[in-house]
Amino acid sequence: MHIQIMDTTLRDGEQTSGVSYSPTEKLNIAKMLLEEVRVDRIEIASARISEGEFEAATKILRWGAENGHLDRIEILGFVDENRSLDWIDKAGGKVMNLLCKGSLKHLTGQLRKSPEQHIADIRKSIAYAGKLGIKVNIYFEDWSNGMRHSPDYVFELMNALKDEDIVRFMLPDTLGVLNPDEAYRFVKQMVDAFPGKGFDLHTHNDYDLAVANCFAGVKAGATGLHVTVNGLGERAGNAPLSSVVAMLKDHLKVKFSVDETKLYSVSKLVEVFSGISVPNNKPVIGENVFTQTCGVHADGDSKANLYQNDLIPERFGRTRKYALGKTSGNASIRKNLEELGIELDPEALRKVTQRVVELGDKKENITTEDLPYIISDVLGRELIQEKIKIRNYYSSHVYNLKPVATLSIEIDGQVYEATSTGDGQYDAFMQAVKSIYDRLGKRLPQLVDYKISIPPGGRTDAFVETIITWEMDDRQFKTRGFEADQQAAAITATLKMLNLIEGKMNGAVVPPGAFTERSVSAEQSQTRAGTVHHNL
Repeated sequence: MHIQIMDTTLRDGEQTSGVSYSPTEKLNIAKMLLEEVRVDRIEIASARISEGEFEAATKILRWGAENGHLDRIEILGFVDENRSLDWIDKAGGKVMNLLCKGSLKHLTGQLRKSPEQHIADIRKSIAYAGKLGIKVNIYFEDWSNGMRHSPDYVFELMNALKDEDIVRFMLPDTLGVLNPDEAYRFVKQMVDAFPGKGFDLHTHNDYDLAVANCFAGVKAGATGLHVTVNGLGERAGNAPLSSVVAMLKDHLKVKFSVDETKLYSVSKLVEVFSGISVPNNKPVIGENVFTQTCGVHADGDSKANLYQNDLIPERFGRTRKYALGKTSGNASIRKNLEELGIELDPEALRKVTQRVVELGDKKENITTEDLPYIISDVLGRELIQEKIKIRNYYSSHVYNLKPVATLSIEIDGQVYEATSTGDGQYDAFMQAVKSIYDRLGKRLPQLVDYKISIPPGGRTDAFVETIITWEMDDRQFKTRGFEADQQAAAITATLKMLNLIEGKMNGAVVPPGAFTERSVSAEQSQTRAGTVHHNL
């Protein structure tokens, strides 16, 4: 059995509080979902919402028409005397998902109409869609409550529409109230009563049961599921694309079109465009879900992959990691050292492991890239030479003027200076670095992620941790700064990046990511004068 995946990130997912995509962002997400992730269909907009929604829909539909995807792009429409259909037709759409009332309570309480009136209006919309050459799917809004409290109405509606020109019938758990037993029972009732019809299940995650309800719905005979990237959606969100795909493959063994290796990439794209961070422990796509923390687990994996399940990270274009902290053992340390290309004798490994455990007890955030510095501290072996030092920097931001940064930097004993403007103070600093590197014919990596962590509690003197992800030569690495000032923390992280790539450019043998965590030297601390002006 083939299960159709309809992704509604650009429609239902945009109902997440605080999320609004630009037309260009919507187009880029649509392209990736259809051509790289290869979902079967996407829902991109609600008719008649805004001019921005129309512009985005038109842009996506024009691209879809040029690339043979027009029948896979859908728009939510309403029973509104054909106004939605005219909107969709003007935008260039060829598929409408018509929103009808799937519970008697919603019908009488919101539309103030009888079932007979509603059915007549739906039929008029379907007939007009046929004249425009627009295919119709039907959403039964609040269907789950309809099956609970007014099943006779639901079946009256289905019986009246079953012979109409409708492609798929969509069964939404609009308020996220179902449990898997109900999802199975209600879907099966629909499938048994109307054989041969295509039913989609649309779940919400209010009780954290969206994926479980998808599982139950497919077992009951649903042949389509609605999802969103990262589980975005109103309230607690929708069923996450990544979790649903993994569940379908591993637990139900059904066929689908999605390319699993692209799930992490589309998750990151939507995370950036939506501004909604993915929790570190989010299944399949979270930062930590392929990270083993316990040393016993690392030891078992080293011997026979004893602590791995079917969710192998390589399926999703990812790699397994072994976290460093107070539960680390020799096996965890050894696996991280292998990643860096470093070998230690048993006694040295024991000392480094002991130091990692001590730092973990103090709640230090330790990464693979920290190990060269820990080795240097514990064993007195200098693995890194800092060829670049920031002698001085100055930045200012005056209201209604672009921020300015002046930089004095030492590279292999030679001092260079530059002054630049930018969209922010850190951007101005980076523009100054770039002007120096352009002058020297040196390359800089691309900044792909920038995260700031400030301890809770509201203290204005709290330290700031900034972690920046860079990409160069198709490889990503992270550098980190820990300072009392956010800009200073970012500059510390940037300095580590500069030393890392400088070592590589000069042919030095430097462990990958080796500049992720090191305190600024005493000499640097004395010479660096980071002054920030805020004049309001």
